[in-house]
Formats: sequence, structure tokens, C-alpha cells
Amino acid sequence: MKVTVVIPTKNEEHTLPEVIERVRPYADEILVVDGHSTDRTREVAEAAGVRVILDNKKGKGAALRHVINFVKTEITVFIDADGSHDPEDIPKLIYPILKGEADHVAGSRLTGGSSELHGGFDEFFRLAGSSFITAMINWRFKVRLSESQNGFRAIKTDVMKQLDLQENITTIEQEMTMRTLKKGFRMAEVPSHEHTRKMGYSKISVKKVAFRYVYTLFKYLFF
Repeated sequence: MKVTVVIPTKNEEHTLPEVIERVRPYADEILVVDGHSTDRTREVAEAAGVRVILDNKKGKGAALRHVINFVKTEITVFIDADGSHDPEDIPKLIYPILKGEADHVAGSRLTGGSSELHGGFDEFFRLAGSSFITAMINWRFKVRLSESQNGFRAIKTDVMKQLDLQENITTIEQEMTMRTLKKGFRMAEVPSHEHTRKMGYSKISVKKVAFRYVYTLFKYLFF
């Protein structure tokens, strides 16, 4: 099976070149889906020989839903552009798919460790909220996942296209998890460490999106 690695970006010119070079050994194709960056993100991606696709300015979820239409390989891997994920973990992510044991595999920061999810009140609320959402998913679908929010994941491309995803923002990851399980596809996870982002800051404001995460949880759990 061939692999396309998708890197969603917005103003990631400083970290993107390293991510691309570390991803390259594991990808048959690399796609950058860009949120109309105002820095040189698109230029550095194109200079590295990577195809750039502009999103529709609605958010990360909308960007992932859009870019999947351009993927031609059997497996799609999503990885963030801020340097927080280990591209060297890509073989671990795709292995359960290659073995025929899973259709969708997420990297777990709860089993692999995180340098981001601790240290302050925002981090505490993010971890607590994520744990609550994952516990509800486990209860509803009778599975045993350790988390549901990590953007570092691999999925069969044809499965991704069947999920009928709706979310426009970062709630896309938990929607992907729930729709995978609801439609009867096999979900798995592997340990993957989350490093402190090398530059910039988190684009997720807990206060602004907390309600949307809870709303999305119950929407896709029961409807």
C-alpha cells in the first residue's frame, strides 16, 4: 500500500521544512493543505517539491475534508506542521493497517507521553476534557482507547472518504474516531510522544471551543 502524508499548515514557515524532510522517507506523496498563511509557508513547501493545496478558510477540519479529495494512495497519514509529532512513528501508525488489523490508527499521547498536556490550567482543562470525551466514546462503542484528540493518525483513504465528516475545526479528530466506530470500521492506536512545539503557539483556545467539543461529542455519539 502506498502512503500520502498530509500536513495541515497555517504560518508554519519555520518548522515545516524539517517536518517535510523527516516525513519524506515514509511517504510516496506529501501534500500540504494550507490555511492561507501570511508568511512563507507555501513558498517553503513548494521549494521542497511538495504540492500545496489551499483550504477554504473554514478551519482545520474543513481543510482535512477538502484535501482528502486529492489523495490517490491507499493510506493517508495526517501529521501537524509544528514539530510536535515524530515522523519516525509513521511506520508504527500504518503497521496495523498493513497487517489487516485496523482501518484507522491514532497516535496516543496518553501511552506515548506528552510534553504539552501539563503545566498550566489550560493544559489541565485540555487533558481533563479530552479524557472525558474519550471515556464517553469508550462507553458508547465498547472500546478501550486512551485518547481521541491527537491529530497524528493514519487511515485507509477509502475509509476516510466514507466517513461523511462534517466538522470544520479541530473537533474533526474526535469526529473521525466516532464515525469510524459508528460505521463499523476498526479503530486502533499506538504510542506516540508529543513534543513541545518548536515555534509558535497552540491555535486552539480552550474557552472558545469547549462548547463545540461537548456538542460534537453528544451529536456523534447518539445521532
